[in-house]
Amino acid sequence: MKMVRSAAFRAFIFVVVLAAGTLPCGAAPAPAFYNVKDYGATGDGTTKDTEAIRKAISTAAGAGGGTIYFPAGQYLTGSIHLQSNITLHLDAGAVLKFSQDFDDYLPMVKSRWEGTECVNFSPPIYAYRAENIAIVGRGLIDGQGKAWWDFFRKIRREFAKKGNIESASKGSKLFAAQNENVPSRGRWEQMGNFLRPPMIQPFECRNVRIEGISLKDPPLWTINPVYCDDVTITGITIKNPGDSPNTDGINPDSCRNVHISACHISVGDDCITIKSGRDADGRRVGRPCENITVTNCTMLDGHGGVVIGSEMSGGVRKVAITNCIFDGTQRGIRIKTTRGRGGVIEDIRVSNIVMSRITQTPFDLTMFYEKAPAEPVSERTPILRNLHFSDITVRGAPAAGYILGLDEMPVEDVTFSNIMIDAQKGFACSNAKNLAFHDVRINTQKGAVLLCEKVAGLEIDGVRTLAPHPDSAVVDLKDAAGAYIHACRTTPGLFLRVQGQNSRDIVLQANEFGQAPSAIKIDDGVSASVLIQR
Repeated sequence: MKMVRSAAFRAFIFVVVLAAGTLPCGAAPAPAFYNVKDYGATGDGTTKDTEAIRKAISTAAGAGGGTIYFPAGQYLTGSIHLQSNITLHLDAGAVLKFSQDFDDYLPMVKSRWEGTECVNFSPPIYAYRAENIAIVGRGLIDGQGKAWWDFFRKIRREFAKKGNIESASKGSKLFAAQNENVPSRGRWEQMGNFLRPPMIQPFECRNVRIEGISLKDPPLWTINPVYCDDVTITGITIKNPGDSPNTDGINPDSCRNVHISACHISVGDDCITIKSGRDADGRRVGRPCENITVTNCTMLDGHGGVVIGSEMSGGVRKVAITNCIFDGTQRGIRIKTTRGRGGVIEDIRVSNIVMSRITQTPFDLTMFYEKAPAEPVSERTPILRNLHFSDITVRGAPAAGYILGLDEMPVEDVTFSNIMIDAQKGFACSNAKNLAFHDVRINTQKGAVLLCEKVAGLEIDGVRTLAPHPDSAVVDLKDAAGAYIHACRTTPGLFLRVQGQNSRDIVLQANEFGQAPSAIKIDDGVSASVLIQR
């Protein structure tokens, strides 16, 4: 036996030596590690290590790239600008603390702020047209955002009270000068020309990876890639206070090929939001957010679990959201837009989701995010279509869901399949086209399970409830055109109510209403011929 092992070992060594002999003589070694302490960083949490970190990055970049290593310690710093082939590695116990002095984020840089291009404060971690960049490790990035939040709140109070901003800062004056001819400046003037930067913003970058780290307290959004291709964000934790303003978790903006997985997020706004520019400026740029996957994530406090919009003027398409838990968010899946945005949201798939303790609604698909008067269909008109939801459980919500389209542009081609919801009231839909509910069970505390108004091309297949109410129909249709209801069963009580003079072509087939002889009610003013029973 020893001879066999010895022969096998000699063969292994022979193969290794042979392979080594085939390597080119000038093969590049593995990228070097650059310990920031070797470049003067103290890591004491009070001395600014900005220049030491920049020197380490510059040295690594000059050598073709490498890893900037942060051993355990607290590193107080201003903005950090990554270059191509640079990795920031925060070891366990390392804390990257960003300065609360706004001057440490000057000079201003090219940025996108809530979907509009501008020149603004440098994000704490920023990269411009870089590739092969990463932020990894088991350390913590602390944006120390309270100073930014407090100044933002002060400006808002001042504007609400006086209608103008008198407490202009150095940064505000610089911002106004840098963006003097930008069409969006009127909106920014109402904010005192003081726009908080996102904490991490790679801008026009390729092959970006953020892995393993924890993050907290950003000035604004936490991670905001803009115009990037091939972004992987995995295994991170984001924890921001519930009352911290606009501290979204992960916001890819006009990016392609984004992979978000195994993240744990609890924030003061939306947990994950997919965006592509705002209004005319977003349409001018015209870059969609596409090929996005979100999987195996847990969302806790936040306005929404996964949100698309409202800045979606460049379009959002080809998104898959799977295997996630939403526990305590205000909404689960939210798609929001408004008149004037323009853009198309399409080809969205959401599956294998469990939601609990939702404080508003698990599904919120709305084209009324902001009040705006009706207008003719144009490039300003948003479009929502091809949205599909399946295998979702919801335990506890005030409302089962909303779909709110526009009179001039209904939400189109939406399906819900194998959905179970416990909510106080049912699912309300208006201005929708080609809408389907397959094997959907909704238990309500009051009212109808499903309310559809001004819906065309509706299919209801296997919709049921375990909690019918004697004073309400399970399904309530108003001005519905072309509905197909089949394979439904009901307990004693009213299953279907039809109202509205524009209701027509309601087809019923293969339903089991045996326990409810008065299962259908047609309101006065509705023709009896509205029903077609097969």
